[in-house]
Order: sequence, then structure tokens, then C-alpha cells
Amino acid sequence: MFDRSSTIVGLDIGTSKVCAVVGEINEQGALNIVGLGQAKSRGVRKGEIVDFNLAQEDIRNAIVEAEQMADVEIRSVYLGITGAHIRGFNNRGFHPVASHDREIVQEDVEDAIKNAKTINLPTEHRIIHLIRQHFLVDGQEGVLNPVGMFGARVEVDVHVVHGLYNRLQNPIRAVKALQLEVEDIVFNGIATALALLNTQQKELGSLIIDIGSGVTEYAVYTRGVIKHTGVLAVGGDHISNDLAYGLKVPLGRAEQLKVDYGSAVLDDRARGQSIALSNDLGIHERNISLEHLRRIMSARLEETFEIIAHDLDDAGVLNHVREGVFLAGGCARIPEIQRLANRIFGLPVFLAKTSSVSGLKSALDQPEFAAGIGLVRYGSFEWKKRLNQKGLAGGLKNTISQIFRFAGTNS
Repeated sequence: MFDRSSTIVGLDIGTSKVCAVVGEINEQGALNIVGLGQAKSRGVRKGEIVDFNLAQEDIRNAIVEAEQMADVEIRSVYLGITGAHIRGFNNRGFHPVASHDREIVQEDVEDAIKNAKTINLPTEHRIIHLIRQHFLVDGQEGVLNPVGMFGARVEVDVHVVHGLYNRLQNPIRAVKALQLEVEDIVFNGIATALALLNTQQKELGSLIIDIGSGVTEYAVYTRGVIKHTGVLAVGGDHISNDLAYGLKVPLGRAEQLKVDYGSAVLDDRARGQSIALSNDLGIHERNISLEHLRRIMSARLEETFEIIAHDLDDAGVLNHVREGVFLAGGCARIPEIQRLANRIFGLPVFLAKTSSVSGLKSALDQPEFAAGIGLVRYGSFEWKKRLNQKGLAGGLKNTISQIFRFAGTNS
């Protein structure tokens, strides 16, 4: 039995499943995954709650299963959020150095960061993350800590992730209705990156793409910091819908065909091949073309990757991705998806594998659990930060006085 104060829970409310991941920090400060709970998601579409009561019931079921596996009582969670309303952009704040000798002090840095937070967002939007990137001193880029340097002007680059307040409130209210506290909310794209990337991969430049059932989140790390984030309201369900329409089969049958015969690329092996369809009684109904099935899947996935590549190119970050592309989410299991992504991005492509985390093998090597594990890792950074700041031997305490706050992930 371990100390409950060092227990951290990540909750990912997805379109196809709700996933609760339980982690603990051991005496050496290492993170270990000790529990996992899942429930079929019935009240979520495109990553957002559309039926509050069903979503609440599914969250409860996932939490209960995670509690039983980890043998803990869950009282609070780090909540993953997503949706097509979420946006990310880079901003810069600056502050003139006022001291007579022009030595930069901590107050100058804090004022620059404060100015970077002064952002004109639509009134209905709220900031989810404001992530510090790098400082500049009199135009000198790449400064990690300007305190003690001399200059007339200190600037700071930040990445801002924001979303619609009311739509962010829905998953928070669903969790709180179960008498659980929300320690913090975290954009799923950032959480996935925290689960997958090590320090070197962040430094060299990596693209993370998490393709779930209802949405696709992506994030770019370069020079050790997040430079770009985005969300597409497209995922595995859209592939199934395309197949149902193109093959003229029910949606449930299309989903099963995708799993059994799907591929992200169309190759010669599929040409001339057919799949026999039978009814519930096992009686043969008709044949469908394997080539047609895979052509439909390939077209949807290719379009998704091309939209992301175009967005990254417009943002000027695609050329900074040198380490490669990392795929997560349930759709990362589609055969040949690495090959397709390699063709679109022209980069090495890797399937999700968590880094710097130990524990349940059944969770760590599964691409669909990357976001949940990343939420736990985010929580471990916050736990250590609070421990250092307060000098306490105790564990996590809910110190956030507001639901939304500026949050960094440079831990």
C-alpha cells in the first residue's frame, strides 16, 4: 500500500471511451502507473460532452474501475480537455529595464511575463495554458534566464492555448458532480506530448499527432518548448462514417470492417480482392471490394495529415521538426499508418511509446492511453513543484483558487 498523498489521477473523457489512469510517485521521485479504469463513452461527440448524464455515468464507471485496480480512493483528477474550439498561438511580452545600471532583475522578468499575459481574446474565451518558451535581451534570442544579464529591454515568447469558457465548463461540471475535485485542466495534445517525448526529442523538434475517435490533436516541440498546437474535429469515427457511406453498410459493420481489413495505404495486394459479407444468420449477402475499402480509409487519413502539414507549414514550424512524427490514439493502430505519415511529412514516424514512466505494461505500450498517462505526468510535475515551493513532506493539495489559470509545462 502506498501513500495516498502521492497519488495522481489523469482523466481523459474521450469520444469512444473514458479513461482514468492512476499514478504514484515513489520515494525516489519516480512516477509509476498503478491503475487503469475504462468505460465506453456514450455522451461525447467530437471530444465534447453532448449528454451530461450519460457522460457522468461513464466517468463514474471508469473512476470506480481505476480505484479497484489501484486500491485507492480517488478524490481529485487532472482533467484532459479537447474540442474544435481550442486554439493555440504564440505571443510576445516585453519590459524596459528601468534600473540605472541596466542589470536585469527578477522583477523585470516577471513584468515581461505579466505583459505577455495581456492578450485580447474573445470575451467568451479563457486561457488554458500560457507556456513560457524563451527570453530575448536587446534582440538576443534563445536566452533561458536573463536575470543578471545587462540590457535595456527584456522580452519573453509564450505559447497560449485557449478555448470557449462554457464548453470547457461542461467536463469540469461533470467531474465535480461526482464529488471529485479538478486539480487542473490540461489540453490533451500537450498531455500526449508529455507522455511520449524525452528531453532530446523535444530539443531536436518533434510532432505529436493523437488521432482519437472524434478529434485529432497535435503539438510541435522544438528547442525544448512547445511552438504550436492544434485540433481537428476529425478522427476514427469519420473513417467509419466514410466506409458506411461508401460501402453501403451499417455503421457498426463499417467499424468492424475497418478493424478487420483496414489499412492506411492502398497497395497492389488489395487489388482484385473481395470481402464476403454475411447477415446475422451467417447467410452470404454480397461481396465488397477490399481495394475500395482501403481507398476510402487512405483518402480520409491522407487528408487529415495534409491539413496538419499545411497548418504547420503556414506557422513556419514544419522545417523545425527534425526528430520525427509520433502517433498516438486508437487510430495509430491502423496498419501502414506510419508509411502514410512518412509519405506526407517526409519524416521518420514512430508509434506511441511512453517515456520516463514505469508501471502497468498493458497501459504504457498502448497508443490510446498516451493522453491519460500524460495527464498523470503533468500532475507529477505540479506535485513536485508544489512540494519544492512549500517545503512540505505532504502531497498534493488543491491550491488553484480558480478553475482556469496560467499553466506551464516546462517542468
